[in-house]
Amino acid sequence: MIARTRTTVTRKAAQFLALCLALVAAFAMPGHGTARAAAPAFNVIAFYNGTWDPAHISFVREANQWFPQIAAQHNFSYTATNDWSRLNTANLAQYQVVIFLDDLPPAAQRPAFEQYMRGGGGFLGFHVSAWTDNPGGWDWYHNQFLGTGAFQSNTWGPTSAVLRVEDRDHPSTGRLPATFTSAVSEWYSWSRDLRTNPNINILASVDPSSFPLGTDPNQTWHGGYYPIIWTNTNYRMLYTNFGHNAMDYANNVPLSSTFANETQNRFVIDGLLWLGGGGTTEPPADPPISPTAWYSLVNQGNGKCVDARAAGTANGTAIQQYACNSSLAQQYQLQPTSGGFVRVNNRNNSARVLDVTNVSTADNAPIQLWTYSGGNNQQWQAVAEGGGNYRLVNRLSGKCLDVPGGSTADSVQLVQYACNGTPAQSFRLVPQ
Repeated sequence: MIARTRTTVTRKAAQFLALCLALVAAFAMPGHGTARAAAPAFNVIAFYNGTWDPAHISFVREANQWFPQIAAQHNFSYTATNDWSRLNTANLAQYQVVIFLDDLPPAAQRPAFEQYMRGGGGFLGFHVSAWTDNPGGWDWYHNQFLGTGAFQSNTWGPTSAVLRVEDRDHPSTGRLPATFTSAVSEWYSWSRDLRTNPNINILASVDPSSFPLGTDPNQTWHGGYYPIIWTNTNYRMLYTNFGHNAMDYANNVPLSSTFANETQNRFVIDGLLWLGGGGTTEPPADPPISPTAWYSLVNQGNGKCVDARAAGTANGTAIQQYACNSSLAQQYQLQPTSGGFVRVNNRNNSARVLDVTNVSTADNAPIQLWTYSGGNNQQWQAVAEGGGNYRLVNRLSGKCLDVPGGSTADSVQLVQYACNGTPAQSFRLVPQ
């Protein structure tokens, strides 16, 4: 009797265990609550050599760290390889975008790449991927596809440049300001004038405010027209001339970062999404500026805050930049006046506002605190640039609040200057 009871209990326990296992298996199946990794929207393969010029090697290393992060954020796959034999028809069929980071393919792989592009593949090329002193050696690529012909000259040493966006309707440039300061690079010019090629759409070029461009007197551009980013409208492609970091060559230490430039990164990300067929990234809508909130105004170019010198509140107190410290001297309220303009009140004394000294309309006129009296020199328009950044445009002069010379030093008094789209004139509103 006892044995029979134990057998019954054992049998029931086994049945119960089997039921539990079945339930576990059922809920582990797709569609029963277990998350499945989303398939990538498109696949990217990047080719590189990474063996010549420490500045190019530095760029490649940085790219192969940055692109996987961006791929994870935007749901595409990124594969990097220095095996150029993978640039073949069968392998390319798996990828929607090909990137050349620091070179162009050996002769044996060139027909497969041309076939891939003619078949609707996507391409993003950086810097030296266009370099050649023999464009006839691959006529289709250099003279037709890129349209550049031969390398003609370069700037030295590597510097940033103010770039003028020429087509803001293209999917890759729609989130860029009219002008912006690039990351540091060595800049190339070409034997062919891309403006004369009806198939080339120049997206960005060197703005004249960049000149002189370079630090070596023998390799400095003092004027001229230099395309930096473009597309060939017969193909799904983009080329950009940046991709050369500044280097301490003696110690093999990078001195700049191509992908530390948030504005420039917008082009790379949106360009890749367009090439891959994934659309473009719409920037998150900036929250409305509250007329009662207090904000720190953080410069995009150097991370310093707009500050009333020595926490002063008297008329004539200089408005400067200073390391952010959350003090009341660095807190401002954007209170509407009329016509979309605001007065910018200081929190230590809200009757005092940002004021252009002597009601000036000139470049470099200094900014001070002064009692608000309704003057147009005391009113500003906060023009959104995306990502929580704004330029402050004076109502009287039409000029922008500006860090002189893009200085990074504390205690530099701010001025007004002709609006130019540089980070020196871009400020992020951080609620306090």
